[in-house]
Amino acid sequence: HDLLKQRDGLILGICNGFQALIKLGLVPYGEIVPMDETCPTLTYNLIGRHQSRYVTTRIASVKSPWMMHCHVGDLHNIPVSHGEGRFVATGEMLHKLVEGGQIATQYTDLLGNPSMDIRYNPNGSMLAIEGITSPDGRVFGKMGHSERYGDFVGRNIPGDKHQPLFESGAEYFR
Repeated sequence: HDLLKQRDGLILGICNGFQALIKLGLVPYGEIVPMDETCPTLTYNLIGRHQSRYVTTRIASVKSPWMMHCHVGDLHNIPVSHGEGRFVATGEMLHKLVEGGQIATQYTDLLGNPSMDIRYNPNGSMLAIEGITSPDGRVFGKMGHSERYGDFVGRNIPGDKHQPLFESGAEYFR
């Protein structure tokens, strides 16, 4: 809480980090809160097994410092590797996330349309959610491994694999 409320910091959680942030309540609430059965969570993939592959994700909102170098509609091919990445929430919470611009990234088909098809949404996340933010956008949790990017990583896979989250986060402090 000191990092967020006193020092104007940022928090990013990828894959297991996203799981920790959501279990604490830092996403979607922006603070550590007691959890109950009405709170969003990440749970087992609908396919019933671990998924490890590249997926296409779409920037759905840029209301976060982590998204300063992104635009709504940008598509990125991002590796995923998880067995418990399915985002689930109540209808009321999903509505709040949509209305608040907290759905940062979504799984999409090859044309950039959010998809529930298992070929594109590797875990069956509701609303094809891949990543969400806190209400102020300073806490961002996502399943896809945006950090697994480099000149010699995934060279045989088409598409833009560079999601400029880290540059955006660093620029926030300038």
